[in-house]
Amino acid sequence: MKTPNITKQRIEKYLDEGKRFDGRKLDEFRDLVIETGVSKNAEGSARVKLGKTDVIVGVKMDVSKPYSDSQDKGTMMVNTELLPLSSPRFENGPPKFPAIELARVIDRGIRECKFIDFEKLCIKKGEKVWTVFIDIYSINDDGNLLDAAGIGAVAALKDAKIPKYDEENEQVLFGELTDKNLPVKEEFPISITFHKVGENIIVDPTREEEDVSEARVTIGSSKGIISSMQKGDLKALDIEEFNKILDMLEKTWNNIFKKIEKLVK
Repeated sequence: MKTPNITKQRIEKYLDEGKRFDGRKLDEFRDLVIETGVSKNAEGSARVKLGKTDVIVGVKMDVSKPYSDSQDKGTMMVNTELLPLSSPRFENGPPKFPAIELARVIDRGIRECKFIDFEKLCIKKGEKVWTVFIDIYSINDDGNLLDAAGIGAVAALKDAKIPKYDEENEQVLFGELTDKNLPVKEEFPISITFHKVGENIIVDPTREEEDVSEARVTIGSSKGIISSMQKGDLKALDIEEFNKILDMLEKTWNNIFKKIEKLVK
């Protein structure tokens, strides 16, 4: 959806002065709310609100065959549904590019930092392993679904318990959970998306700001170690702009990590 030029000019003018319409700094996130255990039917779940942006993430587990190149490791699949109730931009039907891209970015951020110990999800090498399904649903889109979904996925994984498995009958007892947590690292990854608007770099854009963004890059990292990166939108980022993003990354990561750490146990 095209943003009127007058809105674009106003946003860029404010950013040039180091301001945003909601009073935040350029490297500041909106208020963050995280609620876990929101679904009785999921093995783990979380609801995340970033300002008015709202997502729900559920984790389900099932038993399947391992991949041929990783016979002793569990597997993971990420699915995103951008619901019409969250924005008039989204339609029912097969997932379109924004939903597919969001799922892939979240998948890569979790997988590449080795947040889940997939070897501990092996039941019988070469035959049976646990598969982790991560389902992301948009409830309200007011910008930055990428980061809200990433936080939600990590929170839901931390919340997840492994379901009971009847080995004799080879079936998962859905609805019956063990006391075993999903094997994940104590230190969780955070994906932060940086947007270029005019001559400025910002984080956690509102819908209006995201609509005038010319380029974005999502960086997944944990404790200063970058594990994943995804470039989006048409325009390129030059070396100076990318160095600016890297300079912003550590401070922004630390600030949002402190917020998440208080809300996710």
